[in-house]
Amino acid sequence: MKNFFVALFGAVVLLSGCAVEGCTDLDAVNYESDATQNDGSCNYEGRVVFWYGQAVSEAKSPVATSYTYYVDGQVVGSQAVSTYWTAAPDCGQNASITVTKDMGGSKIYPATYEVVDDAGYTIWSGIVNFEANTCTAYELTL
Repeated sequence: MKNFFVALFGAVVLLSGCAVEGCTDLDAVNYESDATQNDGSCNYEGRVVFWYGQAVSEAKSPVATSYTYYVDGQVVGSQAVSTYWTAAPDCGQNASITVTKDMGGSKIYPATYEVVDDAGYTIWSGIVNFEANTCTAYELTL
């Protein structure tokens, strides 16, 4: 019986020393299903889809033909003013302005955005939050 206890005790010590370090957050792009202990290495990505409805399109069409979208000062896409949605599009949907942001180790990333018309006028600007493993629909209104 004494040998059985020693063998069992040794197995418990061996198993407890087998922690697998890695990213244990399901929202991270580098989630490791085998990890049992979070090592702080998680990296996140978020997406935003910009959109506007028919009323905006009709109001802006007489003065502009296209918009250029910027996030954190970088061009991320452009589209005709006549392109509008009746409801929020899905991220990555055909003809949508979808932006994917590498957020590093942050689960929320505030980014600046600006939408400029073909005459060079800023139509919309502000801050939009990217959230880990999420598609955020951001409506541009009058």
